[in-house]
Amino acid sequence: MTGRVYKSTGSWYTVKTELGQTYECRIKGKFRLKDIKSTNPIAVGDFVEFELDTKSDQETGVINKIHDRQNYIVRKSVNLSKQTHIIASNIDQVFLLVTIDNPPTFTSFIDRFLVTAEAYDIKAILLFNKIDTYDNDTLDEVRYLAHVYRQIGYECIGISAITGKNIDKVKSLMEGKVSMFTGHSGVGKSTLVNAIEPSLDLKTKEISMQHMQGQHTTTFAEMFDLSFDAKIIDTPGIKGFGVVDMEKEEISDYFPEFFKLKQDCKFNNCLHIEEPKCAVKEALENDEIAASRYRSYVQIIEGDEEHYRTDNWNQE
Repeated sequence: MTGRVYKSTGSWYTVKTELGQTYECRIKGKFRLKDIKSTNPIAVGDFVEFELDTKSDQETGVINKIHDRQNYIVRKSVNLSKQTHIIASNIDQVFLLVTIDNPPTFTSFIDRFLVTAEAYDIKAILLFNKIDTYDNDTLDEVRYLAHVYRQIGYECIGISAITGKNIDKVKSLMEGKVSMFTGHSGVGKSTLVNAIEPSLDLKTKEISMQHMQGQHTTTFAEMFDLSFDAKIIDTPGIKGFGVVDMEKEEISDYFPEFFKLKQDCKFNNCLHIEEPKCAVKEALENDEIAASRYRSYVQIIEGDEEHYRTDNWNQE
């Protein structure tokens, strides 16, 4: 039988067939013996082949094949630094929720995520949430950031999951597509999903004021069928986003504004760090690319995994 993975709990997978039947499936042992660097060999969004488990009293299945993935979003595993974790696969687009504070989303986190989306050819859209709660100064920060990312080519939308501002616009972008929603814990993913599809009634929690971080409300990624011909993948809140499986020489290709300038550098293998006559550094000096983006690029090149947690919004 063929189906699609809608939920993963680590050892069991909820698989839905084209006829709408759902089965709880486990993975065949040999998958764990293969040379798979990921902590999860099967991810939400995967198309799989499975057979019913005749040895079980309940109607469960055993997955014996994973179809090739169109794409996927991957990050470094939290506990196993040498391994990766596939968040979801076969995605049409990803919505990254951003909040200026309560909790803060730093530019380096945004940039790391966008680099990964570019690398796996997944369209990314930035949703600036909670704009109903911001004062004028904070709204100016939103406008500045939206300007930075729109100049690069990313769609940016200011929304409020509470008041409903621009929710219809988000829904129109989702029609006929599989959309993944992600961001830090507490940025309002579950509240937004509930605003988009109230019948889902996902759990939400308040922000922890002690740490200004959201509490995890989603433990595992899960896909839902919506009432308006769309699918949504809700994901656990992400504290950090480590870029993986990229050579230093290719990272600048995933910064679109850098890639456009690459041909104007003196050296074909220019890393845009210390090389002379570098078009990217010249653009930086002329304020043609954002300082925050270049800073993020250097952090990734240098393998800095922690600095993004202490980054700030101020532009140099």
